[in-house]
Amino acid sequence: MPRARVSPLTRRGLLAAGGAVGLAAALAACGDSGADDTDGTGGTKDGSGSGTGAAKSGPWSFTDDRGQTSKADGTPKNIVAFTGTAAALYDYGVEVKGVFGPTRRAKDGKPDVQAGDLDISKVEILGNVWGEFNVEKYAALAPDLLVTAMWIEDALWYVPDQSKDKIVKLNPNVVALRAAETTIPQAIQRHAELAESLGADLKDPKVRDAKARFEKAAERLRQAARSKPDITVLVGSASQDLFYVSLAKMSADTLYFQQLGVRFIEPEVNAQGFFEELSWENVGKYQADIIMMDNRSSALQPNTLASRPTWAQLPAVKAGQVVPRTTEPIFSYDKCAPILDDLAAAIENAKKAGRAS
Repeated sequence: MPRARVSPLTRRGLLAAGGAVGLAAALAACGDSGADDTDGTGGTKDGSGSGTGAAKSGPWSFTDDRGQTSKADGTPKNIVAFTGTAAALYDYGVEVKGVFGPTRRAKDGKPDVQAGDLDISKVEILGNVWGEFNVEKYAALAPDLLVTAMWIEDALWYVPDQSKDKIVKLNPNVVALRAAETTIPQAIQRHAELAESLGADLKDPKVRDAKARFEKAAERLRQAARSKPDITVLVGSASQDLFYVSLAKMSADTLYFQQLGVRFIEPEVNAQGFFEELSWENVGKYQADIIMMDNRSSALQPNTLASRPTWAQLPAVKAGQVVPRTTEPIFSYDKCAPILDDLAAAIENAKKAGRAS
């Protein structure tokens, strides 16, 4: 598949877009699966993907989504991971020693939405915000594997550029898994492959039940979109000064929803190609029936926007049809099934919203 040129993004812009950059357009053109893909999840016919490993004994290796292979004499035990990736591994039964990225909410100390079911009191938090990564604490954990997401080609999500070389020197076994240039099923498959290499049992009833729920939820969303083809959805993220409207095909979640038939507003994106920035005076440019709002702690939430007149006049807001968007999904069947169900329910219950004057 040909690779498109990726324009640089600012930190705020990248976060607003859900970090989604890269080849989503090419992905959409090529379809959701490759020639060897039999189930739409991105795995190969034998289920091996590109990761290999001996979970219980003997040498371990895994080839990540950069094409780089990590190797060890035995299965890694001292694992450090980006919080959302750690949460996905946890859902397959793989626990980590340390995490970095949004983990604990600053306002109340409770787990961030990206922590999933992690018990954050039992992991070493190396950094909680962008640019924060405690290298000394990392070294003290004697890590034998670091795992993170990859939103931009070859970039390690939430690993600071200024300390990356030192971090990699301490432990060269680094695995990066795509969070863009992919779809939810493909990303789940790759996280499952990594988890299996680390000792997870993908035949465990909990995993199989979660996969069945995911497949059922995907079909429900497909049917909901088919039954209400005139319902339009806007993908939004709010900051103090700007409202970002994202292009659906540029993120793993909304690209997949689009493939299932959901009809999205298509903004006039900026030169970077991923979203349009609107001032709050112009937030009424797009008249959607449903608004999916970025649920991360880095974004303003709908309850804080009620005092903004232009927000209050949006058709979807007046109709009570604003729903959360899990902008950075935890890529496990267990966590993604509710995302599909929630959007399906929103579409099933949606009515055509009146247009603002």
